[in-house]
Amino acid sequence: MVFKIKEERCIGCGICQSICPKCFSIENGLAKVLDCDPEDCDSKQVSESCPCQAIIVDEDAISE
Repeated sequence: MVFKIKEERCIGCGICQSICPKCFSIENGLAKVLDCDPEDCDSKQVSESCPCQAIIVDEDAISE
């Protein structure tokens, strides 16, 4: 599983970072995915909490 950010949708509100600081940070006003183990986060909560639907959770992808 990997997280991806649709930067064109992101408003940098920081909700993802507050839910999972191990996997998300806010840089230059946009969310960024950090090098992390996505299993450390509740992927459903993170993606559903984004007010702009900017977080994509690819359940089939393997993080590098």
